[in-house]
Amino acid sequence: MFQHKHPYPPFLFPGVKKLIVGTLPPPRFTTREFKERDVDFCYGSRDGQLWPILNEIFSLNLIFENSPEAIEERKQFLKKNKIGICDIVDSAERQKIDASDLGMQNAKLRDILGYLEEYESVDTLLFTGGNSKNGPEYFFRKLLKDDAVKYHVISDDVPRIHQFMHPRTKKLIKTVSLTAPSGAANRAVGSLQLYKDLKDKNPKFNTFDFRVLQYKEHFLR
Repeated sequence: MFQHKHPYPPFLFPGVKKLIVGTLPPPRFTTREFKERDVDFCYGSRDGQLWPILNEIFSLNLIFENSPEAIEERKQFLKKNKIGICDIVDSAERQKIDASDLGMQNAKLRDILGYLEEYESVDTLLFTGGNSKNGPEYFFRKLLKDDAVKYHVISDDVPRIHQFMHPRTKKLIKTVSLTAPSGAANRAVGSLQLYKDLKDKNPKFNTFDFRVLQYKEHFLR
């Protein structure tokens, strides 16, 4: 059984407003067996789309290589825009060594509510995936249920938006379940009526463009 431990602590700092919340990076980030163009930082997989999406939205001209410079420019971007990262899974077990959320077993979760109590400036959680089994929203709902916290629907359209009141700070916090920035989610994107409508208007429109439009609304707001 492979012990898949998250290799990065939460990236948090005073004044942070939004938190990106996912699950675990690919196992090679735990074993430190990087591929060319991986970046040794949160969401640094060369196969992931989060940083390319943010690169497009904010015109960052990021470096995509495993170098200290690439790591530092991502950290500086996050601080400048008051965006933190706090993935919800601290560790999990896997029979098959891959990056699928469904393959995680006996997941140990991070104390997101504890971090939100410590960093009260946070007003929005941006999930990199939805409520399907072992997704970030799925695990977050379990944390809220354990604390008997109610989770209210604000919008049931994609991306789904919810709101909850922190049980200790009593602050209202919004959550947005973004379409996962991975190739595995492309089939789901292709089935969305909004995507089909946009594709009909512009045949060159693709699943990456769709994510850029969706993410822009919530990262720039």
